[in-house]
Amino acid sequence: MSENKPVVAAFDFDGTLTRRDTLFPFLLHVAGWGAFVRHVLVLAPTLAGYGLGMIRNDIAKERVLARFLSGAEIGELQRKAVQFAEQKLAGTLRAEALERLAWHKRQGHRCVVISASLDLYVLPWAQKAGFDDAITSHLETGEDGRITGNLSGENCFGPEKVRRLEALLGQRSGYTLYAYGDSRGDRELLASADHAYYRNFGSG
Repeated sequence: MSENKPVVAAFDFDGTLTRRDTLFPFLLHVAGWGAFVRHVLVLAPTLAGYGLGMIRNDIAKERVLARFLSGAEIGELQRKAVQFAEQKLAGTLRAEALERLAWHKRQGHRCVVISASLDLYVLPWAQKAGFDDAITSHLETGEDGRITGNLSGENCFGPEKVRRLEALLGQRSGYTLYAYGDSRGDRELLASADHAYYRNFGSG
């Protein structure tokens, strides 16, 4: 019976748990203002093309990551990412999202962050926030321990969110899903949910 199914609450990160995108603030934290401005100027055509819908999300993202992070040493990048998660993310969080997370935790639901954002900073934040799992995008690291600038696997966006959630939890029919999102990247996840919340958090 459906009432005996486990319950899962899946939260998008950027724009849902936070008030804004976090990738560029993270890249600014890593690069500093001078390099950040130089890289953004070089990336202007890519960013404009993405904004106009002419360049796919994953392609634009890998160009940005390659420009900013290619050649970075993974250990140093992880250190900066944990620093970013601890020092910078708190000011971006939505209080109502955290209240909804707390409600799910009180019910004993399994809570999952599912985001196209990078595991480098989402995972340490999610662990401290009390999430059970974090499903994210991952950077590829070469044998020399340096970032290649590519993603390892698919960008966790759109249908990939549903695929990755099923890879973690099994067939969608096996659990009741609450899903929270704010953008087209969450469309398929929200469509698959038993309880879908687009730019709102319902009530406990």
